[in-house]
Amino acid sequence: MKTKLILIGFACIALFACADTSTSAKVISGAGISTPIDPFEQNAKLGRGINLGNALEAPNEGDWGVTLKSDYFKWLKSKGFDSVRIPVRWSAHTTESAPYTIDERFFKRVDWAIEQSLANDLMVIINIHHFMEIFEDPAAEEAKFLSMWRQIATRYANQPAGVIFEVLNEPHKELTAARWNDLLPKAINVIRDTNPHRTLFIGAAEWGGVPGLLKLDIPEDDNLIVTVHYYEPFKFTHQGAEWVEDDNADEWLGTQWTGTPAQVNDIREHFQTIVDWAEERNLPVNIGEFGAYSKADSASRAKWSSEVVRFALENNMSYHYWEFASGFGIYNPRTKKWDTQLLNALVNTQVN
Repeated sequence: MKTKLILIGFACIALFACADTSTSAKVISGAGISTPIDPFEQNAKLGRGINLGNALEAPNEGDWGVTLKSDYFKWLKSKGFDSVRIPVRWSAHTTESAPYTIDERFFKRVDWAIEQSLANDLMVIINIHHFMEIFEDPAAEEAKFLSMWRQIATRYANQPAGVIFEVLNEPHKELTAARWNDLLPKAINVIRDTNPHRTLFIGAAEWGGVPGLLKLDIPEDDNLIVTVHYYEPFKFTHQGAEWVEDDNADEWLGTQWTGTPAQVNDIREHFQTIVDWAEERNLPVNIGEFGAYSKADSASRAKWSSEVVRFALENNMSYHYWEFASGFGIYNPRTKKWDTQLLNALVNTQVN
């Protein structure tokens, strides 16, 4: 009886293994990456970037008013950007149970976005974004998280070095720093099975900001870029934001950022903390999100953004402004107008 049960158990394991493999069978053709890459060189190439947000990380593309168009990639390159970060909500497009197969139609949409980026000489970062369930119950969602990465990594294993993976956007809530430090290397190991030389972005818990960075353990890997999100002062960048929890963001309306010595020094101190931390670990840094909501006055938004860009450039950091369209955006798809003041701050600010 025990022998029979053992044989049945082995059969079940084999079936599960086969099922799991089938989720990641398709590989997009390409030459891939045959030799190791220097992450500092990669970070320099990423340069000036922007987030194509509120599109593929919405529950369904278009739900939040943004649908990606081929022209967007052309425009961004022509305006002076070097790279794009594309947030992706994979978790809304998988089967409900193991092996958590990602919907092929959705995969093809991400394929298209990557193709558009590369065709326009834009490096591209794709991530796992808005995986809300893992923030509530990390243990219960770990298998799904790793399965998604197994499928994503396998599909894009032959993509060029200009395609970068970001492991997870803004871990928070129950996915604490300690739990994230445990989960992160597991995800990296899954990715490395098929992408030994792919550059990876890793962010910290506690929403990916500076406080969480100080609690981040760095896995043993020689091709990592640390990505940090920066929205300080929060009462300026998120004034009037409807989604802010625990506070009435309307009370912050009218907050200005004029670049006083004290305001600039606050940014300098925050960036120095990042620099000191990264230099100690010999890691390149990307500012993966920063931005000011459109309910702030235009002059303040541009001035603040210019200062963040300047500090990033001074410290050899790449950056990705949040975002192209929507509430923080530099472009309004309804009016088809650009915020030229903000755009200028992002692409023309130079180091003093």
